[in-house]
Amino acid sequence: LQFSQNITLSLQRHARLAGDRREQYPHSLQFYLEPPTESISLVEFESFAIDRLRLLKLIENLGVSYVRSSDAYKVKLEAELRKLKFPYRALAEDDYEARRKDHISHFILRLAYCQSEDLRRWFLQQEMDLFRYRFSQLTESLMQKFLEHVNLSFEAISEDLKNQLANELSVSTPGFSLPKVKEQMFYKVGLADAVDLFRARRVFIKDGFAFVPFKEIDVIVLNNYRTKLSKALALTARSLPSIQSDERLQPLLNHLSHSYVGPDYSVQKNTGKISLEQIDALSVKSFPLCMRQLHRALRESHHLRHGGRMQYGLFLKGIGLTLEQALEFWKKEFIRGKVDADKFDKGYAYSIRHNYGKEGKRTDYTPYSCMKIIMSNPPSQGDYHGCPFRHSDPELLKQKLQSYKIPPSGIAQVRHILLDTFINKDIGFSLNHPNQYFTESQKLLNGGREPKKEFNNPGNFQQKNNSQESITSSSTPTSSNAKADTELEGLEAYFTED
Repeated sequence: LQFSQNITLSLQRHARLAGDRREQYPHSLQFYLEPPTESISLVEFESFAIDRLRLLKLIENLGVSYVRSSDAYKVKLEAELRKLKFPYRALAEDDYEARRKDHISHFILRLAYCQSEDLRRWFLQQEMDLFRYRFSQLTESLMQKFLEHVNLSFEAISEDLKNQLANELSVSTPGFSLPKVKEQMFYKVGLADAVDLFRARRVFIKDGFAFVPFKEIDVIVLNNYRTKLSKALALTARSLPSIQSDERLQPLLNHLSHSYVGPDYSVQKNTGKISLEQIDALSVKSFPLCMRQLHRALRESHHLRHGGRMQYGLFLKGIGLTLEQALEFWKKEFIRGKVDADKFDKGYAYSIRHNYGKEGKRTDYTPYSCMKIIMSNPPSQGDYHGCPFRHSDPELLKQKLQSYKIPPSGIAQVRHILLDTFINKDIGFSLNHPNQYFTESQKLLNGGREPKKEFNNPGNFQQKNNSQESITSSSTPTSSNAKADTELEGLEAYFTED
């Protein structure tokens, strides 16, 4: 709150002496206990936030693809920290700008991601993973300085006591032989601070204290950080009414919490890659559940309400449907129902051309990301848009998955979904965009190759049976593009006729 009240449009910052800089950020690592109070421009505000969001999204994806302690994980994360100019290890004292950016950007995203339980959980997990990596990169002497800085300076046991307890320490501490015990520094830590280590039987306990080797101290530090950050997020959430009154900040914060920073799947990259005759088959093989549901509803009722038309129409645009194909596809389907050709041309064709940037402001709209589908315009009765994993009744979702021949083990996995992103742990990448799902599915079906362009006549597509095959991925809900999602302002007005 204090931070939000100090944002201004000023582009000027006060010059700082080297001594002042060292005092403000004495370490490359911190618990983010004090909010920044300096004035920054809204341009810098957004720039810092998007860079940190990009970093946290990368951490999320790396956590799915790699073991967090592996060399590959560390190399990729350090490269991204360097590129985005965040502190990536204990640098010299002249890395003030990187430390300042790290400090300010954390608090900006804290404001953006405190607005719901799902957002808080996602932010906490990624920040914990980032902190874990940074702490692991510190030398022992720098770790000790950091612990003193955050008032976690535990008492190191004396050499005499360590020698007396050497056998017990060796037996109770996994991986510690007697020679290794004598080399390692041990700390006397209260049980309340070492609960996780005690539960995992990784430390020696005596007289209400845990004797923790220095290499295990990170568990205690991380638990302390998690507790502090969880409380801080809850307190920030309570301050939201005051922040929401700032008309400059609130749109930016909402945009950040709903933003997607992956590929935008714009039509220029994929135009003409599919024919209309392929759509029915592709909907079974390569559409995510949200789009498969929309396609089936369209085929059965020959109509979709405006939310469904927007979500499905932009998805089809992203997988390669041209404007001409889109007009033909929607018109042929709608006139099978209660809409005649004249009504379609007057009431719906303009909206489709608007989607493709040929009307109105001529904005080239991009497909919806998972986050946008989940966080905006939830479906009501009679709607088929939205995310089935978040907006469907669990029992109805189970029945739908059974009808798609998903095995019981897969349905059980889906029912334990807690986050906002599709994650396929078997193939080792995270999915957070319906068009990404389609692209990755096509690569798998084509042996790792992108689908080839189709030169078939786009007309004369035949309505096929909605025969259902099994979907091959499970889904879990978490969740941004160097350029954020284009806001679809004005588009809804053109798509309001049912």
